[in-house]
Amino acid sequence: MRKTCIVILGPTAVGKTAVAVEVALKYNSQIISADSRQCYKEISIGVAKPSPEQLARVPHFFINSHSIHQEVNAAIFESYALSAVEKIFQKNDIAVLVGGTGLYINAFCNGMDIIPDSKPGLRDQITEAYRQNGLAWLQQQVKEADPLYFASGEIQNPQRLMRALEVKLSTGKSIKEYHTKNKIVRDFDIIKVGLQLPKEDLYHNIHYRVDEMMRQGLLEEAEGLRLFRHLNALQTVGYTELFDYLEENISLEQAVELIKKNTRNYAKRQMTWFKKDTSTTWFSPVDIISLLSYLDINIHNK
Repeated sequence: MRKTCIVILGPTAVGKTAVAVEVALKYNSQIISADSRQCYKEISIGVAKPSPEQLARVPHFFINSHSIHQEVNAAIFESYALSAVEKIFQKNDIAVLVGGTGLYINAFCNGMDIIPDSKPGLRDQITEAYRQNGLAWLQQQVKEADPLYFASGEIQNPQRLMRALEVKLSTGKSIKEYHTKNKIVRDFDIIKVGLQLPKEDLYHNIHYRVDEMMRQGLLEEAEGLRLFRHLNALQTVGYTELFDYLEENISLEQAVELIKKNTRNYAKRQMTWFKKDTSTTWFSPVDIISLLSYLDINIHNK
């Protein structure tokens, strides 16, 4: 049997972590997280890390592995995840990768285009300007600087917009020009399974999760990180809204509702990204039996 990595993807709050744990236990394997925020050890509640019980049941890579003061991007993740999967393959023919960060999953599966380093301090300058001027300002800057990206990129996603602006101002070229689509063929098989729920159920999960995060102390966590709000790691739904509350720009009730709204919008963007990949087979997270049966058949037929 060839070495195989099972990739479990889907929107936030769909139930990926629980399914990944069950899959890893079935194959006596380990998990690589493909979440761009769960790697930071200083933030926990707002990024819905696996519970201590889940981490105890199955070893995880890319959880609490980095600091918010370190740069982490898709290229860094690709290198980290490839090293991690090789460690898993030393003991097991099956590895599990799970997450909702589409760019990270794509980097792992297909490789990354190499983009030159940015000018020192430029990302911090763009981040601070966005914080002061808002999304409409950021969209206008990208529209003027990089119309190629603006015409077809994710213009509602501030992280993607800031990255596009950063690359354009650093290199003089659109980030789209670096997307050559030359896929790398890995020396192991990849089976992609996606998890999805009816919109109403997913939104219910999102709202419940946000309320639960607040009960667990998300506000206090954000307050402790307030001095670092300018860092890229904290330009994240759940923290930016509470930072606005702490600076008395909005009420706490408004902040919580914005977290729910922005999380719903993020889930929509995730599904738009993932549905473009026709190699993914979709399941309900509650239908674990069908998912495991599908994996068994495909692993042994490889």
